[in-house]
Amino acid sequence: MIISPEISASPCGIQWQSINWKAVEKHVLKLLIRIAKAIREGRKSKAKALQWLLTHSKSAKLLAVKRVSQNKGSKTPGIDGIIWNTDARRMTAVHQLSRKGYKTKPLRRIYIPKKNGKLRPLGIPCMIDRAHQALHLLALEPIAETLADPNSYGFHPNRCASDATTQCFNCLCKRGSAHWVLEGDIQACFDKIGHQWLSYLE
Repeated sequence: MIISPEISASPCGIQWQSINWKAVEKHVLKLLIRIAKAIREGRKSKAKALQWLLTHSKSAKLLAVKRVSQNKGSKTPGIDGIIWNTDARRMTAVHQLSRKGYKTKPLRRIYIPKKNGKLRPLGIPCMIDRAHQALHLLALEPIAETLADPNSYGFHPNRCASDATTQCFNCLCKRGSAHWVLEGDIQACFDKIGHQWLSYLE
């Protein structure tokens, strides 16, 4: 059940509309750069302290709420039926984004039809859980990208298929390069893999 919309001229709504997003993004970017730099220098404790600073900053919380409340899936609620479709709700969510007393809610399970006639299961988190994920992604991404394989292009920010194509050309254009490229795919890998076994790895 979706809560009735608040009046657009509420204090929280006005607060959201008055945000200087360029300044917010600049502040978060500075912290992201500092985290990546600390990791490159091997200063793990410094990176950890900066991550804490980032996840507790209002700027990062604002960006996290904006990301999950204004993307393609923002109109699809989780199990609690709540969506953040007004400025007032978004600003209220920023104030609620805290680890203190936070507990994740169950996923809402839906099934999406595939081309072969089968159904793909999809778990939809609540908005508050999505915002927490987006907030901590901000803290983890600079480390992941700093340590990641430079020639891995799937699901990486600022990398695309053209980058992969260029790297393939650079590797295969030489006289001593391989003549064959082998492509593999594990059918329904994530659907059939032992999730209980995966949970032990966490």
